[in-house]
Amino acid sequence: MNPTSPQPANPGANPTPTPAAGPGRRMGHLYPRVAQYLADNPDSPLKVGQITRAIGAPSSGAVFEVLKKMAAAGYATHHTNPHRFQITPAGVAAAGTLPPPAPRGTSGGGRAGRSSRRKPVTRPNGELYWPRKLAGGTDIEVLRRLRAAQMPVLLYGPPGTGKTAMVEAAFDDLLTVAGTGDTVVEDFVGNFIPLPDGGYEYVHGPLVQAMREGRPLLVDDATLIPPRVLSVLYPAMDGRRVIHLTAYRNERVDAADGFYVIAGHNPGVHGAVLTEALASRFGVHIEVTTDWDLARRLGVAAPAVAAAIDLNTELAAGTVTWAPQLRELLGFARLHKTLSLATAVSNLAGRAPDHDRDAVITALTTHFGTTVTTLSLGPQH
Repeated sequence: MNPTSPQPANPGANPTPTPAAGPGRRMGHLYPRVAQYLADNPDSPLKVGQITRAIGAPSSGAVFEVLKKMAAAGYATHHTNPHRFQITPAGVAAAGTLPPPAPRGTSGGGRAGRSSRRKPVTRPNGELYWPRKLAGGTDIEVLRRLRAAQMPVLLYGPPGTGKTAMVEAAFDDLLTVAGTGDTVVEDFVGNFIPLPDGGYEYVHGPLVQAMREGRPLLVDDATLIPPRVLSVLYPAMDGRRVIHLTAYRNERVDAADGFYVIAGHNPGVHGAVLTEALASRFGVHIEVTTDWDLARRLGVAAPAVAAAIDLNTELAAGTVTWAPQLRELLGFARLHKTLSLATAVSNLAGRAPDHDRDAVITALTTHFGTTVTTLSLGPQH
């Protein structure tokens, strides 16, 4: 049965709940008990009567009203025929707190009651990006203004904090070079490729394409690329805004309006070296950290977020070399929804490097209040 949005009770499909208690204080008193029971039994949808009996509530109608309120807030999924409810990762993260009241409507088209939160932006892969505050605006607004002013930006922070996602959300015409220690000049400017019928053809690379078409170029993991290779960017970024393809008839390439370079840097990653020559080419340096509030809002269980915050504090202090970021936490939430909370916790522990695993397991055990082990196969089923 597919989950649906909250629906009115159908007496023919489910035993009629007894009359509900009035709204207000009594629902607020009952809500944490209902939410806690769902959180303790997350793996299958539960009937209203089953929940009512389990928590000893006097009214199934009151329980039903609480469940509908949870579903309306995204804290539970509502299955019908019969009515059943199952907690969502967002419900687990809310830890039994009441959803915020719906904003009151206003007459005359006024602005009162409207949410000030920016709407998400769709990335090229279809995933959503929620803009973050930066320099009096949002991060994507700032990136667009920097592009218009021709001020290259260096984004730095641990892997998985959302650097690439931010740039993809800001620029729908983005080209990308994924940097590694094996990246060569030809990965930027192009190279000769063999033709099926013999001979070779020169195919221009993403740097040439971005310059000629006036598009932004993201150099991801730029500091993993050897400095002598990165130097191919410098004449395109300075006042000349021109390069010459020495391997292809010394062809001249001029940068069109709109051409812009962004670089990503993961400090502390093995092999990542931010040279003075590279740093000086980027007039704006922006630190990108994990947005913990966003992680909670996207359904990551509150204990997982708390453990990640503790581990990031240890990362900053140098006592560990790895800590979960937004990428790992969103993967945690997806696995929680697909399999179970316990499986997601074990998997998060297993994602840690061997030398940091004990610290990660300790943090997860502390915040989830249960023994944590990594995922491993058991005997034949």
